[in-house]
Amino acid sequence: MASDRGSDPVRIVYVEDDGDNVYVLTRRLGRRGYDVTVAGDGAAGIETVRTLKPALVLMDMSLPVMDGWEATRRLKADPVTRGIPVIGLSSHAMVGDREAALAAGCDDYETKPIEIERLLAKMQELLARGTP
Repeated sequence: MASDRGSDPVRIVYVEDDGDNVYVLTRRLGRRGYDVTVAGDGAAGIETVRTLKPALVLMDMSLPVMDGWEATRRLKADPVTRGIPVIGLSSHAMVGDREAALAAGCDDYETKPIEIERLLAKMQELLARGTP
């Protein structure tokens, strides 16, 4: 997927500590033209997002060092990063998990295992909105 800025790929930061998940999702997104940068924990994710200012963040909620809940809250509290959409990713599919992710600042939420077409639709919807 090319961005509206020409042929530049859309930059995504994927915050995930599981190597298998990283391998699968980065390959799938890469084949669709996304430029994916991976951060392995919440603290590294915040720094990567602040540095790269991606179009979108995919945030695993269960992370070492700093979990995705806190990392998302910090990104949304920072004027530099608050406008960047975040999709929370989690294997938790319990009642209330989606609402908790949205309350933490996620713009959307997707359960694992990832259904790629559904995730892509959510990503495209958020990217179409742009940043404030």
